Amino acid sequence: MNGPALQDRPSASASWRIALPHTVAAVPVARALVRTALAELQHAADSDTAELLTAELVANAVEHTAGNGPIELVVELLPSGCQVEVHDPDPAPPGDLTRPTRGEPDPWQEHGRGLLLIRTLSSSCGHRPTDSGKAVWFRLPVVPAQRRPL
Repeated sequence: MNGPALQDRPSASASWRIALPHTVAAVPVARALVRTALAELQHAADSDTAELLTAELVANAVEHTAGNGPIELVVELLPSGCQVEVHDPDPAPPGDLTRPTRGEPDPWQEHGRGLLLIRTLSSSCGHRPTDSGKAVWFRLPVVPAQRRPL
C-alpha cells in the first residue's frame, strides 16, 4: 500500500492554547509544549520540524512586537497533520512570510532566516488578523510511517 495507512493517522482532533510571557523564556516553553503534544498523542507530524518552526514563530513575536502582554500559542492536531499559531498584539503582518525575499540572506548575519525556514519547511504558512492583533501560523502534514525516524 502506498502512503500512510488509515490507522497510522490520529482519528480525532486535539488542541492546546496557552499564554506565554512576552520574553525569550517563552521559546523553550513553546518547544516543550509542541513536543509534548505530538508525543502524547503519538501524532505523526514531524516533531523536530514542529519544534523548530514553533521556536521561530515565538521568537519573532517576542522580538518584533512591542509591549509586555502575553503572546499566545495554539497547537491543533488534526488527522491530516498539525497547525501551530502564535498570536501577538501587533496587527502588522510579518515581513516576507508568504512571499520570497529578494536575494539570499547574508551568511554573516545572525538574524533573518526564521521566516525563510517557516516558508521552506512547512506545508503552508500565513498570517491573519485577530481581534487583538494577528496570528501567524504554519502547517505540517502527517509523515507516513515508513519515513518516520525510529
